[in-house]
Amino acid sequence: MALFAHTKPYLAKNSWQSLDEHSANVAEQAAHYADFFRAGPWGQAAGLLHDIGKSRPAFQKKLLENSPDYEDHKGVGARLFHALNSPFGQMLAYCVAGHHGGLPDAVDYGNRKSLQKICKDADDLPAGVENPLEQLSIPDLPFEPNSVFSCSFFTRMLFSALVDADYLDTERFMDEGRAAFRSTGVDFDQLRTTLDKHLATFQPEGRINVLRSEILSHCRANAAMEPGMFSLTVPTGGGKTLTSMAFALDHAKHHGLRRVIYVIPYTSIIEQNAAVFRIIFPDGSVVEHHSTFNEDALGDDAHESDAVMRHRLACDNWDAPVVVTTNVQFFESLFSNKPSKCRKLHNLSKAVIVLDEAQMLPTQYLDPCLRALEELANNYGSSVVLCTATQPALNSSDLACGLKDVRELAPDPSRMHEAFARTRLEDSGEQSLSEIADMIRARERVLCIVNTRARASELFSMIKDEPGARHLSALMCPAHRTAVLSEIRTTLNAEEPCRVVSTQLVEAGVDVSFPEVIREMAGLDSIIQAAGRCNREGENEALAPVHVFTPKEGVVRAFATKAGCTGSVLRSENGANPFAPEAVREYFRQAYWLNSDRLDHKSIRKLLENPSGEWLFAEAAKRFRIIENEMIAVMIRYDEDADKLIDQLRYAKHHGGILRSLQQYTVQIYEGQFRALDRAGAVEMVLGEYPVLDAMKYYDKRFGLTFPAGAPDPADFVS
Repeated sequence: MALFAHTKPYLAKNSWQSLDEHSANVAEQAAHYADFFRAGPWGQAAGLLHDIGKSRPAFQKKLLENSPDYEDHKGVGARLFHALNSPFGQMLAYCVAGHHGGLPDAVDYGNRKSLQKICKDADDLPAGVENPLEQLSIPDLPFEPNSVFSCSFFTRMLFSALVDADYLDTERFMDEGRAAFRSTGVDFDQLRTTLDKHLATFQPEGRINVLRSEILSHCRANAAMEPGMFSLTVPTGGGKTLTSMAFALDHAKHHGLRRVIYVIPYTSIIEQNAAVFRIIFPDGSVVEHHSTFNEDALGDDAHESDAVMRHRLACDNWDAPVVVTTNVQFFESLFSNKPSKCRKLHNLSKAVIVLDEAQMLPTQYLDPCLRALEELANNYGSSVVLCTATQPALNSSDLACGLKDVRELAPDPSRMHEAFARTRLEDSGEQSLSEIADMIRARERVLCIVNTRARASELFSMIKDEPGARHLSALMCPAHRTAVLSEIRTTLNAEEPCRVVSTQLVEAGVDVSFPEVIREMAGLDSIIQAAGRCNREGENEALAPVHVFTPKEGVVRAFATKAGCTGSVLRSENGANPFAPEAVREYFRQAYWLNSDRLDHKSIRKLLENPSGEWLFAEAAKRFRIIENEMIAVMIRYDEDADKLIDQLRYAKHHGGILRSLQQYTVQIYEGQFRALDRAGAVEMVLGEYPVLDAMKYYDKRFGLTFPAGAPDPADFVS
């Protein structure tokens, strides 16, 4: 009797996909993916057994009768692997057991279904069905593991290869039209050619541009270095975005690497960097993967253009030459157990991974994050580039859980710091907000950065009637912030009055240049980033002042430790040159030392390092949340385009494309703030699930989103 894997009830049985065909296809594809990390036989074995449970009569009956009843099919293959009682069997048992619901915990933990229970409850292989394991030789690990974490990470990468192969083969059978949209875009030769043409438009004139050219040339000359761990320490304004991309493309070409993954900490700047890359590179070569909305809710959109469809499908598994994503998306995927999140992980092998603003690696998960990066560099043929103006002290000589053999790509960072010097730090001591308001009034063009939305709003209220006064915070939707930044640049270029109060969202990746900056006391890295918005092009030959003040009202809790470390550095021998790499290194060494017991504060590694192989993948995924507090995206009727999109949302059959466009018109707020707006009757739930600000009196053209009296105001919410 023929055994089937997938059916199309409206077609004859001879058009259904056989189990043998599906298993062979998935085995071949999973082996291909795993071959990139020298584990092809492992991927093949996983593919051959992943659906063998579908051979059970009960499952075949379900297919033949098109029954909605649940019939487990993963347990049989998992049980066959687990019965081998070997590392090979145990690792692949996890993969097969989790290929639909997610990598399980080894044993019961928090009432989730465990590998132990899945295997115990599984049926035997039906009589007459051949066990593929009898024809396979057991492969060795493709590398010598230096820790148990290496083994659990290898299991995760095998799982990725299996689930992506399974998804894609199922898609090819069930939806050929959708499958046809998948494309890997252009090759690296074309990307390098277009980038070279773009770089050729820059003239190396002026002191700063000559230095940028030197950094670029030096980094590209290092592209032939063997893959591994790198740092790229470039002063603010040194052109690190294009320099890091040029190195990545050259390095990938030289070593046959497959893609560039560009990881950015803030959603507020990812669109800016992705836009730069899209201008340079051919259509379809850059995938920008982040979402304001729950990605599962976006779904498919039958009315999407071909280009949008290809882009969305490439987000599934990062099968594109250049992927631009966020810290949250990147690291939470690395520790997820869900197939939809893990599909992309095998495509991190033989890749160049650029971590922009590397100082923003999440401190509370620093240890497991570094271990994952180390695995990708040591065992999966990838290169990792820690790219920043303020290089964190992540070497093993500075940090017990630090990285080994990190090689610097840029010219001598200390010399570059001196050559790029455009600012000087001035400690203004304790100041009240009203005194800071006086400082702003006394200057025609100045940027003042404070630590929280609430403080920015309070300070701006004091100076809002001054000529050129403007405000920036994440309470303004992205389209609003973009418009204000455009106004700021125009005003600065015209040398007209421009007094800006902002949260720290302006610090990283925002290309503006003020003659003076005022910064509330914070981490030294933040202060240096703020200084990067001052005299950026070296317009003034003299060093421009960056005034740092400690508010009499107090530094909020989220910044207190970092501010204390900055104060310690300023009082040390490095305080005379606080923007130098040596001072930055001392700052991070102190910051990490003070948090030494919290660099894996949820014990993620412990869950994945049991020597017996009893790993808790589901529990690790549950605990690993870079953003702890869920936020709600509220759509703003900012302009006519937003109005039209919101109206279309009401009547559209498919919402995905519309919601993606509406990301430019959303503000993320805490649940308590949302409830306050809702109680005031200010929110309409379009289609019962998408919040729209209905009372525009709560959206100010200068402040952004405001709240009714009594709304909670989380003091530590910073951007």
